[in-house]
Amino acid sequence: MSETLSKSERLCGQQSVSALFEHGKGVSHGCLRCKYILRPAGQGSGPVGPDHTSAPGTIPAATDLPSRIVVSVPKRLFKRAVKRNLLKRRIRESYRRQKELLAQSADLLIIYTSAEVQPYEAIFDAMGAILRSVAAAPASASMAPGTQVLHTE
Repeated sequence: MSETLSKSERLCGQQSVSALFEHGKGVSHGCLRCKYILRPAGQGSGPVGPDHTSAPGTIPAATDLPSRIVVSVPKRLFKRAVKRNLLKRRIRESYRRQKELLAQSADLLIIYTSAEVQPYEAIFDAMGAILRSVAAAPASASMAPGTQVLHTE
């Protein structure tokens, strides 16, 4: 698996982020908290475009889609944008280096919770523990209510 973080791996859009807050399951470890929704095999959710290989007009299976991530560092904890951006870079880097721990596609919202700037090693360890917890979660338990599994053949 490539150790890059491409545009298709970044979660954006108000509907996607709102769905994570409403229906996502939570995991917390160290200085990080994670809300996630797993996308079981066959459930297509996400953009269909040149980044994803599929027939025109079809939704690719979740195994074809990468996991998507959004990172949040609250302004009430860190007033200076320089510190918030530093922490977001550290979180994205730790995810990028350990994303192979996720066995299936998931949408992740990572929130930094500590009031102090933690060293990269602490963030890296917390991210690894969170990704292992998310990977161990059963897919059926994390689906949002009303979500349908679409089987594409």
